[in-house]
Amino acid sequence: MPSPNQTTQSKQDSELLFKGVICALIGLVILIGPHFARSPDMAEILRQAYLPGWFALVLGCAFLIRYGLNRWRAQRLG
Repeated sequence: MPSPNQTTQSKQDSELLFKGVICALIGLVILIGPHFARSPDMAEILRQAYLPGWFALVLGCAFLIRYGLNRWRAQRLG
């Protein structure tokens, strides 16, 4: 039976993975959106939002790296 600390850690890891995937997807959608937008106005709006798009992508990747490090440490410790 897992200890309460392991259950809490597992929940935190799954939340970290979820946040990482969602942020990275949002960043990607914002960055590649202008290439697929049919409306010129929408494409221009997405072009102007490239900074938040990069921020979301980098933040999502940071969350995913943190998740990977946590998993690696957990496997290494046994």
